Amino acid sequence: MKSHHPLFWVGLVWLGLCLPEQAQAAHVNLIELDNQIISPVTQQYIVEAIARSETDGAVCLVILLDTPGGLLESTRTIVKRMMNAKVPIAVYVAPPGSRAGSAGVFITLAGHIAAMATSTNIGAAHPVVVGEGGGPVKRLIRRITRQVEDESKPSRKGRDADQETVEEEIVEEESRDPMAEKVINDTVAWVATIAKARGRNEAWARKAVTESFSVTETEAVQERIVDLLATDVKDLLAKIDGRTVELAGVRVELRTKDAEVVTMPMSKRQEFLAAITNPNIAYILMMLGTFGLIFEFTHPGVGFPGIAGLICLLLALYAFQALPVSYAAVALILLGLGLLIAEISMASYGLLAVGGVISLTLGSLMLFESPDPNIQVSLNIVLPTVATLAAIILLVVQRALSAHRKPVATGAQGIVGEIGVASTELNPEGRVFVHGELWTAISQRPIPQGTKVRVIHVDGLQLLVEPHEPSGGPQRTRSASKGRIA
Repeated sequence: MKSHHPLFWVGLVWLGLCLPEQAQAAHVNLIELDNQIISPVTQQYIVEAIARSETDGAVCLVILLDTPGGLLESTRTIVKRMMNAKVPIAVYVAPPGSRAGSAGVFITLAGHIAAMATSTNIGAAHPVVVGEGGGPVKRLIRRITRQVEDESKPSRKGRDADQETVEEEIVEEESRDPMAEKVINDTVAWVATIAKARGRNEAWARKAVTESFSVTETEAVQERIVDLLATDVKDLLAKIDGRTVELAGVRVELRTKDAEVVTMPMSKRQEFLAAITNPNIAYILMMLGTFGLIFEFTHPGVGFPGIAGLICLLLALYAFQALPVSYAAVALILLGLGLLIAEISMASYGLLAVGGVISLTLGSLMLFESPDPNIQVSLNIVLPTVATLAAIILLVVQRALSAHRKPVATGAQGIVGEIGVASTELNPEGRVFVHGELWTAISQRPIPQGTKVRVIHVDGLQLLVEPHEPSGGPQRTRSASKGRIA
């Protein structure tokens, strides 16, 4: 029997040790969007996770999704990367109580595997035209919805029905918004292609955009919007094990049952930027920045409020690029601040202040154009913020203007108008005691020693004074005395 070289046995042992390790190396990457708005920050987070999963040998990438929606452009970039990914992607709407709203619909439909947890929902994917107002968009959605319904129903007959149709078309034609129509039609076509590519319900996908349809997790499975229900990530991986998905035209079988879950959290930078894109945080940053600049302008030379205010405003502007900001609301907020400041400098008996508070409140509530309350500023944030900011601005500006109106109280000019006593006779020159100090003074007429004098001018270290005569004369003094006796 031929004996083997010792190195053969060493290699065999090494291979035996490495093979189990390799078998256990299968892993699934997991990223989590916990109530995150789809923005350039989340776009970067998802795209980087896909790229890493393609290179580190991950069996699958699981996106734990809970979002109220976000920017359409960021959503397009995410979906495009998902549709061309070289690694299977499972979108899981979880934990219970989560939702895939607006932009979340497109991301869920784009996943190779789409799943939902209990007590979750998906839908309401109509786009919002930023800065254009919601009226034209809503009218257009109703028009497209009516067209879809008309195509699915028998045509109406008769003169009355035809006349009604013509009148409706005229009204809708007059209220048409070309930009909104372009966005809606493009989005409808886009969501339909995504659903078709993944073998999901195209009709529902269209209605989610045109009619803001939203369904529960059980309805989503029944209508082929998502593939399955799962109680948690472990249950999800067990249920999708053995399924096949298509990657670049190649069928790939998933082996996820015993795969290790590797969580890929956001970087600290991404966490910070994602936090400030919260509508409430962005609104507070804008208000803090505005107050800081107002304080700096009214108290020049302090420095810190101006620097802090400018930083807060820049952060708010960064957040606004990821949110559907209404320019009319921004104008209302600026008008409200202007009215509050104007209240201090002119007597309006509170009218300007009331107008400023109303304008600030309305502008704050209208700041973000979205039907989803999760992408709007909370009323519980608006009312205390407006009340506090209004009170602070009124106080700060009132103090500043009062300080500017006061006469100079320091230096040589600060002594003009002060009342003193003649320490010596002034004829025309002598000495007076004013403001706790002895001064050389001159007078245009003789003033006896001990007489009260008033400073009318300062010439270097010499004062020009005159006898002090209380306004109103002796009669006012006697009346005051009588008043005091009474």
